[in-house]
Order: sequence, then structure tokens, then C-alpha cells
Amino acid sequence: MQVKAMNKNILSIEDDEDIRDILCHFLEKEGFKVLQARDGNEGIDVVFSEKIDLILLDLMLPDMNGYEVCRRVKEEKIPIIMVTAKNDIFDKILGLELGADDYITKPFDIREVIARIKVCLRRMESSKEGSEAVINLLNGIKIHEKSREVLKNDVLIKLKPKEYELLLTLAKNRRIVMTRDKLLEKVWDYDFEGDSRTVDVHIQRLRKKLEQEFEESMIETVFGVGYKML
Repeated sequence: MQVKAMNKNILSIEDDEDIRDILCHFLEKEGFKVLQARDGNEGIDVVFSEKIDLILLDLMLPDMNGYEVCRRVKEEKIPIIMVTAKNDIFDKILGLELGADDYITKPFDIREVIARIKVCLRRMESSKEGSEAVINLLNGIKIHEKSREVLKNDVLIKLKPKEYELLLTLAKNRRIVMTRDKLLEKVWDYDFEGDSRTVDVHIQRLRKKLEQEFEESMIETVFGVGYKML
């Protein structure tokens, strides 16, 4: 299985600017998009605001250690490769137990880093293909991608094709503000000759079908911009 690097976002959480620059340079040459963070808190903010496919995580950070970062982002199910100067077996075991998928010790060969990233991403892709993809949302909503079914508390909710595509697009970009133009592009394609009111109408229909009056809305309106899935 080949990993399409151009579709993959790598986050480097590393306080050493020189190492960040090296990783960024060579990974971008491989076709990856690289995001950078100088400490743990900045890295965690990126994880919850961007779509990240893999994290390169330094163990020794100025504000918290890599283990704490692992704890805070483990629910996001993002593969993590720890990159650190420590070479103690206890550190490796602890990192793996807390959710890291691999471990590289400094000084490293950049070719090894790239190879391990590709192996880790292939493993994740294989895992996704081997099981039915289910996205869990608020209020007991589940999206079954293979069957294109949406259930609320295990009861099937009938959605029209564009309603389903809109819900899926928002769900795959959780916590990211999606503009109306971006939603038109992704759900209705470039050649759609409509306007942003089309998005608003479909959002209203989704809320009516999926939400009860007393429930918190899982689709947040960002006034003047668009929508965000919580």
C-alpha cells in the first residue's frame, strides 16, 4: 500500500528550532505538509485546530514532557512517533504505553525518520481499511461510512445524499471552522451554481432531523463565516 504524502499533515512538536527546520525541509521534499510547534501547549492547540495525520513528538519540552502531550491527545487517535535524546528502555516503554506508536532516538538519520513515518501511516491506513469506519458524534449520533448510514441512539436517521455528505464533511473536520464556500466546494463541487444559502438550508434540515430541542447542537454557527462540528 502506498501512502500519498501530499494528503498527509505531519506535526512536529520540538523546541529545538534547528531540528524542526531539518524535519520540515526533508519531509516537505517527500511531499508531506509540515506544521510546527515549539512546546507542548502549542502542539496540543494545533492538534485540536488542524487535521493532523501523524505527530513527531519530542520527549523533553520546555512546558511539559511528551508523555503529558500523549495523555492529552490520545482520544484523537493520531499516530505518534517520539523523537528524543533519551535512550533508556523505561522511557521507551512508558511512551509506548501512553499511546506512542514508535520511538526514535537522537541523533537520528533523517532517512530513518521518513521511513518510520511511512510505515506508521501505512499501518494506520491498513487498520482503517480492515474495519468499518464509524464516526461518533454528540447526542448519540454515529456515522457508518461504508454503509452511509447515520444512527441516533441506534435508530436509523434517513438523510438525503447531500445532507449526508454535508454531515460527513463537518464530522471529518471536527473543531475546524468550515466557511460556506468551502462546504459548497467539498459537498457540491466546484461547478455548483448556487449560493451560500444552500448550505444554510441543509444545515437547518440536518439539525431538525438529528437534534432534540433540549440537546446541545453539535453543529455550531460561526456568524459571518460558516459552521463548525463540535
